[in-house]
Amino acid sequence: MAGYLCVYSLFYNRLKNIEESEGGLDKFTKSYKTFGVNQLADGGIYCKEWAPGAQAVFLAGDFNGWNPSSHPYKKLEYGKWELFIPSEDGCSPVPHGSKLKVVIRAQNGALLYRISPWARYVVRDEDKVNYDWVHWNPPQSYIHKNPSPKRLKSLRIYESHVGIASPEGKVASYKNFTYNVLPRIKDLGYNCVQLMAIMEHAYYASFGYQVTSFFAASSRYGTPDDLKEMIDVAHAMGITVLLDVVHSHASKNSEDGLNQFDGTDSCFFHSGYKGNHQLWDSRLFDYANWEVLRFLLSNLRMWIEDYHFDGFRFDGVTSMLYHHHGIGTGFSGDYNEYFGLHVDEDALCYLMLANHMINTLHPECITIAEDVSGMPALCRPVAEGGGGFDYRLAMAIPDKWIQIIKELKDEDWNMGNIVHTLTNRRCEEKYIAYAESHDQALVGDKTLAFRLMDAEMYTNMSVLMPLTPVIDRGIQLHKMIRLITHALGGESYLNFMGNEFGHPEWLDFPRIGNNESYHYARRQFNLTEDDLLRYKFLNAFDRDMNKLEERFGWLASPQAYVSEKHESNKVIAFERAGLIFIFNFHPYQSYVDYRVGIETPGKYKILLDSDAGEYGGHQRLDHSTEYFSQEYPHNYRPNSIMVYIPSRVALVLHTTDIPK
Repeated sequence: MAGYLCVYSLFYNRLKNIEESEGGLDKFTKSYKTFGVNQLADGGIYCKEWAPGAQAVFLAGDFNGWNPSSHPYKKLEYGKWELFIPSEDGCSPVPHGSKLKVVIRAQNGALLYRISPWARYVVRDEDKVNYDWVHWNPPQSYIHKNPSPKRLKSLRIYESHVGIASPEGKVASYKNFTYNVLPRIKDLGYNCVQLMAIMEHAYYASFGYQVTSFFAASSRYGTPDDLKEMIDVAHAMGITVLLDVVHSHASKNSEDGLNQFDGTDSCFFHSGYKGNHQLWDSRLFDYANWEVLRFLLSNLRMWIEDYHFDGFRFDGVTSMLYHHHGIGTGFSGDYNEYFGLHVDEDALCYLMLANHMINTLHPECITIAEDVSGMPALCRPVAEGGGGFDYRLAMAIPDKWIQIIKELKDEDWNMGNIVHTLTNRRCEEKYIAYAESHDQALVGDKTLAFRLMDAEMYTNMSVLMPLTPVIDRGIQLHKMIRLITHALGGESYLNFMGNEFGHPEWLDFPRIGNNESYHYARRQFNLTEDDLLRYKFLNAFDRDMNKLEERFGWLASPQAYVSEKHESNKVIAFERAGLIFIFNFHPYQSYVDYRVGIETPGKYKILLDSDAGEYGGHQRLDHSTEYFSQEYPHNYRPNSIMVYIPSRVALVLHTTDIPK
């Protein structure tokens, strides 16, 4: 752990410098209230920018007839610039809704019209390519009415994208999500929504991962107040709201992004080769730069305090952690892969500072790391020398399901390998399990449902059609894969919107390559509402699976005890949160009086049966059956029960009679 000790020393020194030179972390990260263009109580305007490479800085816009030199900034120390514009008879000299630009005189004398990195609202007219900065200062901003939910013990996350959250071929709105999608999420039993593509991004097809304006909520879905209302309504429903935050890189756009803001190749980024991501074609932040730390930390705080987000999923953490950005690199778990000169200590220090700030100022907030490398201690507290995250994504799990379905016949599925992948996680670090996320839904890949049922989803999902072997297999395995991932794979669970009911086809945003079509940039929730389609079965199972977890809390319980992973029988059995989970993955073999080892004696009954009729099953089990335990040790458990377990069926049992 010498690498972490070195970074912890760096973290401590930077935190100490913040305390001594900036008046503390609280003041340092409140910079979002002073940088950019800010309305003062007396009606005046205070502006502040960091542009170390500029010769001069001006403010131009509708308010001064776009005069590029009438409102010059005053130069301060360390590349900062400020401007004060007095009120006009108590009224703001820059009206709400007026367009603005920061005008930079570069070192070569050229005038560069830029959007402030701190801009809160940017819009694009239909006839324009670039975004415009619009001063957002409405007479009455949205006032939050509902407190954030208490910190959840069991996170059931619904990964969402506002723009595609409609069956219609268009960009959907915050309002649509508020009144049509949030009730659906609540009904499905998810208690957390993770929002993608909220930070403004000029290129819609980037899925929100090429951010151009870090402090602006995307205007393509509505206004900042619309987003605030959406989060407030979610809180009223008891739903936690997380932001998918992108601090790992930034768009290369200069006209409406951060790139070359002050006319130089650096400013917020490393200069030259080090400042460019070779695969993503984007810019890489200089995490050692004081003003970059101010910018990014203040950005996190703004989303929490202005919009009331309850935490973050940090995207691209692997790219941040290593100088090689994970490109062409495999991770086996060897500690030499995590500690050495290839680790970007400045980036890791930034992540520790971010988590420390969030935990200090808003301890109720949650942070999640998207890290494929498995960096040790990333989800241990900063005080212990760890990275400070609460959860990390279990990214090996969806890859394993894809590999199994793509490469193996059902008879060759390896039960031990499945269990190993689902349980192979670092002790005392929390993992978010998922069978698939947005990554698998994108064009060029396939969702689990599409891999399982493929072209037959177009013709045979009607209940009026005979149940074909392909559709039957797909429906049964879809349920089993999701339940075993949910129950065995981690301390939280995630699902990408629509995948809960086996959304057909793929996800593709409008672009030149598809003639700017929205056909695949939508979620057909209406499919679950059609009683003649089999999507309703998968939707119902997903809902009841979540409701059962809500009742018993297996995600917040200790890791499961796996008593059986039988290769020839294709049976997996385990206990967690007082429940017995039994999976028969065999494609055709059912078992009568199958003995399952258990810890707790008593009388057991079925709580969840994937073979039930309401889930598109074959109804081979009698739910009134009572299973009595026997003092017969089996698979290293002191007791056992005998069950009937049909082929391709998952069962959850619970005791109704625990002897004293």
